[in-house]
Amino acid sequence: IMLHSTLALSLLLIAVSSNLAMAIKKEKRAPQTLSRGWGDEITWVQTYEEGLYQAKKSNKPLMVIHHLEDCQYCQALKKAFAENEEIQEMAQDNFIMLNLMHETTDKNLSPDGQYVPRIMFIDPSLTVRADITGRYSNRLYAYEPQDIPFLIENMKKALRLIQTEL
Repeated sequence: IMLHSTLALSLLLIAVSSNLAMAIKKEKRAPQTLSRGWGDEITWVQTYEEGLYQAKKSNKPLMVIHHLEDCQYCQALKKAFAENEEIQEMAQDNFIMLNLMHETTDKNLSPDGQYVPRIMFIDPSLTVRADITGRYSNRLYAYEPQDIPFLIENMKKALRLIQTEL
Protein backbone atom coordinates (compact mmCIF):
# COMPACT_ATOMS: atom_id res chain seq x y z
CA ILE A 1 0.00 0.00 0.00
CA MET A 2 2.84 2.38 0.84
CA LEU A 3 4.41 1.89 -2.60
CA HIS A 4 1.06 2.50 -4.29
CA SER A 5 0.46 5.85 -2.57
CA THR A 6 4.03 7.02 -3.26
CA LEU A 7 3.53 6.25 -6.92
CA ALA A 8 0.19 8.07 -6.98
CA LEU A 9 1.72 11.07 -5.25
CA SER A 10 4.67 11.26 -7.63
CA LEU A 11 2.35 10.97 -10.64
CA LEU A 12 0.28 13.79 -9.22
CA LEU A 13 3.41 15.91 -8.72
CA ILE A 14 4.52 15.22 -12.30
CA ALA A 15 1.10 16.22 -13.64
CA VAL A 16 1.05 19.44 -11.60
CA SER A 17 4.60 20.44 -12.50
CA SER A 18 4.17 19.79 -16.22
CA ASN A 19 0.97 21.86 -16.22
CA LEU A 20 2.83 24.57 -14.38
CA ALA A 21 5.68 24.43 -16.88
CA MET A 22 3.22 24.77 -19.74
CA ALA A 23 1.54 27.73 -18.07
CA ILE A 24 4.92 29.41 -17.58
CA LYS A 25 5.90 28.71 -21.19
CA LYS A 26 2.68 30.25 -22.48
CA GLU A 27 3.28 33.29 -20.32
CA LYS A 28 6.87 33.66 -21.50
CA ARG A 29 6.08 33.81 -25.20
CA ALA A 30 8.28 36.47 -26.73
CA PRO A 31 6.46 39.72 -27.35
CA GLN A 32 5.97 40.82 -30.93
CA THR A 33 9.49 41.92 -31.83
CA LEU A 34 10.29 44.80 -34.11
CA SER A 35 11.05 42.21 -36.79
CA ARG A 36 7.33 41.39 -37.16
CA GLY A 37 8.43 38.25 -38.98
CA TRP A 38 10.81 39.88 -41.47
CA GLY A 39 13.88 38.44 -39.73
CA ASP A 40 14.45 37.86 -36.04
CA GLU A 41 18.25 37.94 -36.35
CA ILE A 42 18.14 41.45 -37.80
CA THR A 43 18.45 44.48 -35.55
CA TRP A 44 15.44 46.64 -36.40
CA VAL A 45 14.98 50.30 -35.55
CA GLN A 46 11.65 51.39 -34.15
CA THR A 47 10.91 54.59 -36.04
CA TYR A 48 11.80 56.32 -39.29
CA GLU A 49 13.47 59.12 -37.32
CA GLU A 50 15.64 56.63 -35.47
CA GLY A 51 16.46 54.97 -38.79
CA LEU A 52 17.62 58.25 -40.32
CA TYR A 53 19.74 59.01 -37.28
CA GLN A 54 21.37 55.55 -37.32
CA ALA A 55 21.97 55.68 -41.08
CA LYS A 56 23.78 59.01 -40.79
CA LYS A 57 25.73 57.92 -37.72
CA SER A 58 26.80 54.51 -39.06
CA ASN A 59 27.17 55.50 -42.73
CA LYS A 60 24.88 52.63 -43.73
CA PRO A 61 21.85 52.86 -45.98
CA LEU A 62 18.42 52.68 -44.38
CA MET A 63 16.03 50.13 -45.87
CA VAL A 64 12.36 50.85 -45.20
CA ILE A 65 9.75 48.14 -45.72
CA HIS A 66 6.13 49.34 -45.72
CA HIS A 67 3.68 46.51 -45.11
CA LEU A 68 0.37 45.59 -43.49
CA GLU A 69 -0.59 42.56 -41.44
CA ASP A 70 -3.71 41.72 -43.46
CA CYS A 71 -2.08 42.08 -46.89
CA GLN A 72 -1.48 38.73 -48.58
CA TYR A 73 1.21 40.18 -50.86
CA CYS A 74 3.07 41.52 -47.82
CA GLN A 75 2.82 38.14 -46.10
CA ALA A 76 4.18 36.34 -49.16
CA LEU A 77 7.06 38.79 -49.55
CA LYS A 78 7.81 38.66 -45.82
CA LYS A 79 8.10 34.87 -45.95
CA ALA A 80 10.48 34.95 -48.93
CA PHE A 81 12.46 37.79 -47.33
CA ALA A 82 12.78 36.02 -43.96
CA GLU A 83 13.80 32.72 -45.56
CA ASN A 84 16.54 34.19 -47.74
CA GLU A 85 19.89 33.88 -45.99
CA GLU A 86 21.72 36.34 -48.22
CA ILE A 87 19.12 39.05 -47.57
CA GLN A 88 19.07 38.36 -43.84
CA GLU A 89 22.86 38.55 -43.62
CA MET A 90 23.18 41.71 -45.71
CA ALA A 91 20.33 43.35 -43.81
CA GLN A 92 21.95 42.61 -40.47
CA ASP A 93 25.51 43.55 -41.45
CA ASN A 94 25.20 46.41 -43.92
CA PHE A 95 21.87 48.15 -43.46
CA ILE A 96 19.83 50.03 -40.92
CA MET A 97 16.50 48.17 -41.08
CA LEU A 98 12.98 49.42 -40.50
CA ASN A 99 9.63 47.82 -41.23
CA LEU A 100 6.58 50.02 -40.87
CA MET A 101 2.91 49.17 -40.65
CA HIS A 102 1.86 52.81 -40.92
CA GLU A 103 2.71 55.64 -43.26
CA THR A 104 5.34 58.20 -42.37
CA THR A 105 4.78 61.90 -42.77
CA ASP A 106 7.77 61.99 -45.14
CA LYS A 107 6.20 62.36 -48.58
CA ASN A 108 9.51 61.27 -50.15
CA LEU A 109 8.68 57.75 -48.95
CA SER A 110 5.53 57.61 -51.06
CA PRO A 111 6.57 59.27 -54.33
CA ASP A 112 4.18 57.10 -56.36
CA GLY A 113 1.54 56.23 -53.78
CA GLN A 114 1.05 54.55 -50.43
CA TYR A 115 0.76 50.94 -51.58
CA VAL A 116 2.16 47.93 -49.74
CA PRO A 117 4.45 46.14 -49.76
CA ARG A 118 7.01 48.67 -50.86
CA ILE A 119 10.70 48.82 -50.10
CA MET A 120 12.75 51.98 -50.31
CA PHE A 121 16.36 52.86 -49.64
CA ILE A 122 17.64 56.02 -48.00
CA ASP A 123 21.36 56.69 -48.15
CA PRO A 124 23.42 58.04 -45.21
CA SER A 125 23.17 61.58 -46.63
CA LEU A 126 19.44 61.03 -45.92
CA THR A 127 18.44 61.07 -49.58
CA VAL A 128 15.56 58.79 -50.54
CA ARG A 129 16.91 56.83 -53.49
CA ALA A 130 14.36 57.21 -56.26
CA ASP A 131 16.87 55.45 -58.52
CA ILE A 132 16.61 52.10 -56.72
CA THR A 133 13.32 50.66 -57.88
CA GLY A 134 11.64 47.34 -58.40
CA ARG A 135 10.44 45.81 -61.65
CA TYR A 136 6.98 47.33 -61.94
CA SER A 137 6.45 50.64 -63.68
CA ASN A 138 3.06 51.21 -62.04
CA ARG A 139 4.41 50.57 -58.53
CA LEU A 140 8.04 51.52 -58.54
CA TYR A 141 8.97 50.19 -55.11
CA ALA A 142 6.88 47.02 -55.07
CA TYR A 143 8.49 43.58 -54.85
CA GLU A 144 6.93 40.14 -55.10
CA PRO A 145 8.36 36.91 -53.67
CA GLN A 146 9.86 35.98 -57.05
CA ASP A 147 11.67 39.36 -57.11
CA ILE A 148 13.94 38.43 -54.21
CA PRO A 149 17.04 38.11 -56.48
CA PHE A 150 16.21 41.56 -57.86
CA LEU A 151 15.87 42.95 -54.33
CA ILE A 152 19.29 41.48 -53.46
CA GLU A 153 20.75 43.29 -56.50
CA ASN A 154 19.12 46.52 -55.32
CA MET A 155 20.57 46.08 -51.85
CA LYS A 156 24.02 45.66 -53.41
CA LYS A 157 23.37 48.71 -55.58
CA ALA A 158 22.50 50.76 -52.48
CA LEU A 159 25.79 49.71 -50.89
CA ARG A 160 27.78 50.49 -54.06
CA LEU A 161 26.24 53.95 -54.34
CA ILE A 162 27.48 54.85 -50.88
CA GLN A 163 31.04 53.89 -51.75
CA THR A 164 31.02 55.77 -55.06
CA GLU A 165 28.98 58.86 -54.20
CA LEU A 166 29.41 59.72 -50.56
